[in-house]
Amino acid sequence: MQFRKFLQQIFNWELWPFYVLYAPIGPVWFWYCIRSRSFWFFSSSNPTITFGGFEGESKREMYEQLPPDSHPRTIYVLHSMSLDEVRERICKAGFTYPFIVKPDVGMKGILFRKIENEEQLEKYHERIPVEYIVQDLVELPVEVSVFYYRYPTEKKGVITGFIQKELLEVYGDGRSTLWELICNHPRARHRLEEMRHRHEHRLDRVLAEGQHFYLSYAGNHNRGARFIDLQKEIDEQLLKIFDDLSHYTHQFYYGRYDIKCNSIEELKKGNFSILEFNGCGAEPNHIYDCNMKLGNAYREILKHWKALYEISRYNHRHGAPYWSFGKGRKFLKDAQRHFRMLEKFD
Repeated sequence: MQFRKFLQQIFNWELWPFYVLYAPIGPVWFWYCIRSRSFWFFSSSNPTITFGGFEGESKREMYEQLPPDSHPRTIYVLHSMSLDEVRERICKAGFTYPFIVKPDVGMKGILFRKIENEEQLEKYHERIPVEYIVQDLVELPVEVSVFYYRYPTEKKGVITGFIQKELLEVYGDGRSTLWELICNHPRARHRLEEMRHRHEHRLDRVLAEGQHFYLSYAGNHNRGARFIDLQKEIDEQLLKIFDDLSHYTHQFYYGRYDIKCNSIEELKKGNFSILEFNGCGAEPNHIYDCNMKLGNAYREILKHWKALYEISRYNHRHGAPYWSFGKGRKFLKDAQRHFRMLEKFD
């Protein structure tokens, strides 16, 4: 079993660790650093987001820059609050179970949870070591990811990637336990340790025939989500939606939107909810799950890096300073320490 998994990782580049995948094209990134005379040339890409949104930015910062009706209702909770204070804030804001909780500064779905009752809320609040978000559970049926960038000199941008996400999920057959369904799922069975930990209290449950169960609500490739290419759906109507969002703050130039909607048609009409906006650290995730050859994936990544460099350079020349080496290094070290801590609690 382990040998088969090893072979899959060797021959399927989508399963390679991040640094292995990006190592061959790393010199291009460092060439942009040299040309910019800044190790953190990207920090000026989105001037109103900390570090350009590369890593470690706050979700509060992101939501406050989006149109107020474009994202789920959200409140922020300090982990140092008493549980009574948390209950009071949640009740005052009008939340009812179920709802979503996640760290204000997080990544890759770490400590993202659906809270269905007070017992789960108490358990989450007692364990999480950082400020977190309470947010409406958006149960719209379609989740998509849109990669967009716009040059500061242009009124119109470009959508380079448009995918639909299928979350990691199973359907009952009236006979199999949840654990059996997990073990037989082509994507879940590679995450057995995570699945056992996350669902340990219900692994013996038998799902009724056709009963639907989400194994993870995080729409990340590393959390088992599958991506469906929607490139053919990109048109002027869709582009206008994201041009308008980019112009709303005047300084959203590069990143990826994660969105829920009823349908692609409704999204194009402006009916949607933005789950997150990821800045210059966002990966062009449309390279995954589309049978793309490794060479083509590298070309797509390099195209995005070039746009990021050009946008950042323009913004720098027009008043958005690059971060100093010391400031960027300290910020990254603090962010990585923060994420390691979250992973332990996850």
